[in-house]
Amino acid sequence: MINKKDTGLLTLFITLLFFTLNLKASNAHTPSQRDLLAVSSQQDSLTHAKYRSNLNSLSAYLNNKGLQIDELLKDSRFEIYEEIGDRFRKSAERKSHGIDEYKRILGFDGKSKKITEFIDANYEQLKKAEETYGIPKYVISAIIGIESDYGKNIGSYNPFNAYVSMYVVDYREDFARAQLKELLEFVERKNVDVFELKSSYAGAMSYGQFIPYSINKWFVGDDIFDMNNNIMSVANYLAYFKERTGSIEKAVLRYNPSSLYTRAVLDLAEEAEKGFTSGQ
Repeated sequence: MINKKDTGLLTLFITLLFFTLNLKASNAHTPSQRDLLAVSSQQDSLTHAKYRSNLNSLSAYLNNKGLQIDELLKDSRFEIYEEIGDRFRKSAERKSHGIDEYKRILGFDGKSKKITEFIDANYEQLKKAEETYGIPKYVISAIIGIESDYGKNIGSYNPFNAYVSMYVVDYREDFARAQLKELLEFVERKNVDVFELKSSYAGAMSYGQFIPYSINKWFVGDDIFDMNNNIMSVANYLAYFKERTGSIEKAVLRYNPSSLYTRAVLDLAEEAEKGFTSGQ
């Protein structure tokens, strides 16, 4: 005969046995946390090895051009933006299905309300740029409005980090390498700390959002964060391409190779002209 004490012990033994068998079965089919960490660590090691290889390749290329980046790569402010390819793939131009959606993403209505105020505040310089380069002040203003919200948003990235990141993650490597060369030449010429610069994720800088090549070729003036210089530089850029393409529309398309962008700029310029002239 089994008493209550024996029954309790038997029940406990069966419960422990059942739990042990289930635990073994579970471990037979589910990777342990250690296994998962090992896989993750292996992937990280492969990624870091790839980054190191690409950084070495980039450094060697620039060394051949007489440009050094090894010390910059050791700087505590250097970082790799691993998500940079996704930023390009999720840009307004790519994810918009039409002009209305594109304008909404850009905050077009807000920019439309502020553009006449920008023209009033910078009228003399806009007039000078218009007379010098033959580009309407409304188009110049529209580009600065869309690119930087009239100088209020210059980006939160660093251009050096942006271009190095593009290269090491294998996104538009040739473009990134070329722009990095231009950037290093610019900061060397101007004696600028490259890490003090701010840009978009694409490495575009200042109120006109110029990539380094464009700054070196078309920027007017020394201070890239001077609005007067930006106004003249946008006009200079557009005049160069208007002469070669035959129209202001095609020149704007060269600023950003997107038909949606071109349409938004010209629509904003048209609204600005209507608003400005009606207020005279």
